[in-house]
Amino acid sequence: MSGVQFVVDDHGRKTAVVIDLRKNRNIWEDFYDRLLVQERAHEPREHLAEVKKLLRRQDKLRATI
Repeated sequence: MSGVQFVVDDHGRKTAVVIDLRKNRNIWEDFYDRLLVQERAHEPREHLAEVKKLLRRQDKLRATI
């Protein structure tokens, strides 16, 4: 793939990657998004209904939505 280079160790095992962001910005965005998902996997979650209630109370969401 153009714009992607692998760094290998003395045994030929891939240990890192260099991505040309001008050519492959979408690859980096996908990779970064996946890292964020993994990092936040154990964060507490809120139900959509509760978030809507909070936003309505803060007048950031119309009551009809």
